[in-house]
Amino acid sequence: MAGCPPLLVTIVGPTAAGKTELSLELAESVGGEIISADSRLVYRGMDIGTAKPTLAQRTRVPHHLIDIVDPDDVLTLAQYQRRAYASIDAVTGRGRQPILVGGTGQYVRAVVEGWGIPEVPPDHGLRAELEEYAGHYGADALHTRLSKLDPTAAGRIDPRNVRRVIRALEVTLLAGRPISELQAKSAPPYLILQIGLTRPRPVLYERIDARIDRMLASGLLEEVQRLALVGYGWDLPAMSGLGYRQIGLYLQEKATLEEAAQFIRRDTRRLVRQQGTWFRLADPHIHWFDLEQVDTGRVVSFIQAWLASPRSPHPA
Repeated sequence: MAGCPPLLVTIVGPTAAGKTELSLELAESVGGEIISADSRLVYRGMDIGTAKPTLAQRTRVPHHLIDIVDPDDVLTLAQYQRRAYASIDAVTGRGRQPILVGGTGQYVRAVVEGWGIPEVPPDHGLRAELEEYAGHYGADALHTRLSKLDPTAAGRIDPRNVRRVIRALEVTLLAGRPISELQAKSAPPYLILQIGLTRPRPVLYERIDARIDRMLASGLLEEVQRLALVGYGWDLPAMSGLGYRQIGLYLQEKATLEEAAQFIRRDTRRLVRQQGTWFRLADPHIHWFDLEQVDTGRVVSFIQAWLASPRSPHPA
C-alpha cells in the first residue's frame, strides 16, 4: 500500500499454545521471516530445554534473534529492543514480512509499545549505599528520597519494593535526569497487528507435559550435563532458567530425576500463569484465537486479510 508504514505482525500467547506452528505456516504463506521474542532462545547451545525451533524449521523460514549470545553473556532488554528493531527493518527492507513471535512479555511490549529503556549500567557501590540507607532509615524514607527527585516514578512504585526504588534512584542519580523521563514511550513507526493464541488451561497443561516428556527423551539431561561440564555455573541466569535449574538439582544430587521432571512441569505451569499477566485476554490490542475452537488456517486468513488492508481494525 503506497505511503503505508511498514507492517508488523506479532504472535503472542502462553507456552505450548502453538505459536511456532502458526508462525511457520503464516511465514510460508506471506513471504515472512520470524523474529524471536523469547528470552530463552537467545542462548547458544541451549536447544532442547528451550524448545528452540529445529534446524529443519529454521531452514523452512528464516529466523532472527536466536543463538545470539553465550549462556554466560547478558542481553539487556535495551539491547534486545535495538536488535529487534534492526531485524524488523532489515526484513522489511528485503521486501519480506516481519513476524514477531514469542512468549516473553517484556520483549514483545518493549518493541510494540516503544518502551524507553534507560541504558544505565549498575553501580554496585551506589546500590550498596542505598540499601544501607533503606536498612537504617526504612523503605519509606528511601521512597521519599525518590519522590523528591522524581515524583512521577515514585507514584508508580510501591515503597515496599525496595529493589525497584533503588534502581529508580540509581538511574536518576547517574543519568542526571528523572527515570520517568528516560522511560517515556515512543511508538515505533509500524502498523502492528497483534495476534494472541490460547487454549483451555487443562489442554495447555497436557501439551506442556507431552513437551517435557519429549525434551527428556530427546536428551535434555545430556544437554544440561554438557553445559555444566564446559563450565557454565548454576548461578548464571541462563542456567537457572526453566528446565536447566531443575535438571541441575538432579545433577547436584539435590533431587531425583523424576522429581526434577515434576519440578519442570510445576514451574512451566507457573510460567503460563505469569504469561497471562502480560498477555491478557481483555487486552483490546490483541486479537485472540482459541486453537481448540479454530484451526490455524483461519488465523492465517485473518492475518492475510489485515495485511491486504492494514488500516481496517477488524479483518474479515
